Amino acid sequence: MSAQAQQLKTFTLEDLNFGGKNYHKMVAKNRWLTWWGDELVRLDIDKCSIVDKTTGKEKTLFTLADINKWMNGHDATAVRTLYHARFPYGGKPLVMIEANATRTLVDFKAHKIVFTQSMADEDKADWNATSRHTAYVERGGYNLFIRTPKENEGQNDIQLSRDASRNILYGTSVHRDEFGYHKGTFWSPDGMKLAFTRMDQSMVNDYPLVDFPENDWTPAPGESRSAKAAPEKYPMAGETSHQVTIGVYDIKTGKTIYLKAGDPTDRYFTNPAWSPDSKTVYLFELNRDQNDCRLMSYNAETGDKLAELYRETDAKYVEPQHPIAFLPWNPNAFVMQSQKDGYNHFYLMNTQGKMLKQLTSGPWIVMDFIGFNTKKHAIIYASNECSPIQKNTWMVNVDNGKRQLLDNGKGWHNASLSASGSFLADNYSEPTVPRKIEIINVDKARRTDYFTAENPWKGYQVPEYSCGTIKATDGTTDLYYRMVKPVNFDPNKKYPTIIYVYGGPHAHNVDARWNYCSRGWETYMAQKGYLLFILDNRGSENRGKTFEQATFRQLGQEEMKDQMKGVDFLKSLPYVDQNRMGVHGWSFGGFMTISLITNHPDVFKVGVAGGPVIDWKWYEAMYGERYMDTPQTNPEGYAKTSLIKQAKNLKGKLQVIIGENDPVVLPQHAKSFIHQCILDDTQPDFFMYPGEPHNMRGHQSTHLHERISQYFEDYLK
Repeated sequence: MSAQAQQLKTFTLEDLNFGGKNYHKMVAKNRWLTWWGDELVRLDIDKCSIVDKTTGKEKTLFTLADINKWMNGHDATAVRTLYHARFPYGGKPLVMIEANATRTLVDFKAHKIVFTQSMADEDKADWNATSRHTAYVERGGYNLFIRTPKENEGQNDIQLSRDASRNILYGTSVHRDEFGYHKGTFWSPDGMKLAFTRMDQSMVNDYPLVDFPENDWTPAPGESRSAKAAPEKYPMAGETSHQVTIGVYDIKTGKTIYLKAGDPTDRYFTNPAWSPDSKTVYLFELNRDQNDCRLMSYNAETGDKLAELYRETDAKYVEPQHPIAFLPWNPNAFVMQSQKDGYNHFYLMNTQGKMLKQLTSGPWIVMDFIGFNTKKHAIIYASNECSPIQKNTWMVNVDNGKRQLLDNGKGWHNASLSASGSFLADNYSEPTVPRKIEIINVDKARRTDYFTAENPWKGYQVPEYSCGTIKATDGTTDLYYRMVKPVNFDPNKKYPTIIYVYGGPHAHNVDARWNYCSRGWETYMAQKGYLLFILDNRGSENRGKTFEQATFRQLGQEEMKDQMKGVDFLKSLPYVDQNRMGVHGWSFGGFMTISLITNHPDVFKVGVAGGPVIDWKWYEAMYGERYMDTPQTNPEGYAKTSLIKQAKNLKGKLQVIIGENDPVVLPQHAKSFIHQCILDDTQPDFFMYPGEPHNMRGHQSTHLHERISQYFEDYLK
């Protein structure tokens, strides 16, 4: 080891794990930005500053002390940070401050409060800047309310539901967050109508999870100190699922109607969107088999069905993930996203259901709709056209279809757009660049440097991160991998090697971010002398429909074949010890870990499987049936992919880790596998985190990764 290497510091998990005590110092510094119309504002703990979009220079707009001075007498407790300030009205000097259970709109030019509203008892709050009404679900309860902007004048909140319970939920994300759902309330453009979800899950089976008291908890007089039932409504594949309907409340009339979409049994209603005039609601409607998708329109005042505008079918599945978006300059035309040509692209349609044209095309995907540039009649979006492992910001002209790259064409970019679409704040990284922020003038195609983060790992021993491709089992498809070589790598030595795997849909591991998106744990293990290898197999995201659908009805099978191609590649490297190969993954990656170590017991010596799916018939209906169909219609596929029958093949050391109250991959999976191992006389190890969900929270994640690391240290090194 060189003298310089001896002087470099080494990492601990407290440095590298997100739950670690020192983690916040080890990530690239950032600047938090938001848009005030077309003005760029930097948010900080003690002030908000205007950023000059040409020079990047900052000028204080107001301070935390100013805000507390102007709010004095209206709030008993001081506001502590401005990181969450919002500027909802371009051109108006108004800032929204949400703190101390109060929503306050402050005029920072006149130095006075113009609006205040209690946030007490709100859950899933959705404030509308146009009408200043707030939709929310009562905290600790289930009913849906609208809080009016005249609360301080004595007007009561409007209660929209009265039959809510844990069986009937309102205003919440439905279909277990599949199909693009992230919330359950959707304001009309004029802020006077609210579309909301109603989910009846009374017919869905309860899965018996349990909450137990904390060690230092003292029961109230007469209260039991025993654990309490915390059942989870969980529709398993092939079983009865919940029923969703979409309601619309009209503030002007005080009436609620429900869209007349027909019987909701075994149907999914997704991605609600409003017409610009607030008169029409649009929905994508999907059958239970998820292979027949229709875009429907409804009258928002009567609930009557107006038209079927578009229909898409597929022999395998259709995945509506994005609501339509109307052109700001044409209220009769909208943009829709679809994978119908094999890759996710934009299509222009009119409100009569006529397909006007395809706006983007090619063997790459639209990854994100960012917004519109009205002046140029253009869409700003993110795609991986530059490279399958990149995310770059582009503009396409709706009138002539011409595309323009807006960023530097490298790395992984996350851009936010100003109100008019004329400016972008571009926050990005590259494999050797921890973070940069540029301000992009879209109209003039000009970029301004604003912020460059220092390398937070300067002075530490850092391994070598590299990226490359191998061919999939089909012999033609490129699969991208990341390799992390041990610190002080010597090509003449042989190293124990760990394959980290996820491999499932709607996720990937390898991209062109800093260190090729390497996880901190990989660096920690490379520091301990391991080589890490990560491969995105077919079935993972961002590569088009054929790539993603290769695993249909047989999850884990094609993925294993591709991962074993990665093993073949590793075996060709002289510095990989073929006798010391391990595998680790979580969730779908836990399923892949057990699949690999039991199907290839002579290859993998050690595995750590976290939160693993064991048998897809115990997984949720929406996700499971999309990729596997039902156990009734695909019994061969479910039998082939089940890991219960693989328990007898376990030879190496396997540790299975779960959260006790996992509501995603239910504990039944891991427990059933352990039970079968007992019957088959195989010997896995098992660890459970009491009270934890699917992923370990806070500092428990550091404990988890120390446990994972130690298992490899004990049995692979």
